[in-house]
Amino acid sequence: MNDGLNRPKGFGEILDAAFSLCKQYFSKFFLIVLVIIGPLYLLQSMILLLTGTSFFREAASGDNWLNQTLNSFEATANTTLAEDLANIGVGLLSFIFIPIAQAAILLAVQRLKNQDEFNVGSVIKQAFSKFWLILGGSIIFEIILFAMIFIPTIVITIIGIMSIVADPLSGIIGMVILMLGVGLTAAYFLTRWSFYLGTAVFENNIPGLARSWHLTRHNSWKVFGIYIVFFLIFLAVSLAIESIFIALLGNSVLYSIIVNLVTLLTTMIFMVGYAIIYFDLKIRQGGDDLKEMIDDYQNADIEK
Repeated sequence: MNDGLNRPKGFGEILDAAFSLCKQYFSKFFLIVLVIIGPLYLLQSMILLLTGTSFFREAASGDNWLNQTLNSFEATANTTLAEDLANIGVGLLSFIFIPIAQAAILLAVQRLKNQDEFNVGSVIKQAFSKFWLILGGSIIFEIILFAMIFIPTIVITIIGIMSIVADPLSGIIGMVILMLGVGLTAAYFLTRWSFYLGTAVFENNIPGLARSWHLTRHNSWKVFGIYIVFFLIFLAVSLAIESIFIALLGNSVLYSIIVNLVTLLTTMIFMVGYAIIYFDLKIRQGGDDLKEMIDDYQNADIEK
């Protein structure tokens, strides 16, 4: 039934496999992310409710419905202290629990790859058994991400401001080019290192950066392209749903719950896609490694 997971796949096949697998095992995959990540969003909603945010509709100021709706969009950028605290708290906890959910999805897809069914509770329990390995690898990866994006951005901003003062046009052009260069460089390296999690889950080893680098060999831009496609699809879906419900509900708790459910859905699809890419890379590199061993053996015989 899941034989396709045991052969190399092209760009489109990976996307198709991700959506097909999500459709086939939707209830189980969604339950995994709901159990692990859902409580964080529930906590966020409770904080908003306790700090006075209306549950059904939080209307922004305005003389009529249209003005209230437009002001609601503006209010999403001007958050209250309660919203900021809730978002910060959820963000910090998400840093811990999202990799756990991804590990559980990896374990579930592995069982499907091996033609076995998976139990939601079993894969969640197995993922939490590797909690410290996953957390350690995630901390190292996030530190690298921070260093590769935040520090260059500060340096480029300082240089750009100085350049703009001297020559506005050249300064802006130079700043854009530098930002693009840093962005593409960071995207390349972070893509090459993004499968560190598989090493923690299946090989009990961290940080797993070298292993991830090896897995993505010859496929880095393909993987990056798949990430971009997922991002654009999810961005379009999120913007459409958020626009509709903020017009109906304003910045209410119910609006927050709906948006978070959509986020859980898109997160689930991405996690399944990530797992499919990971096993696809393992199949490809496993074949390449075997080919290299055969070539080395044949070369050694020729030299003799």
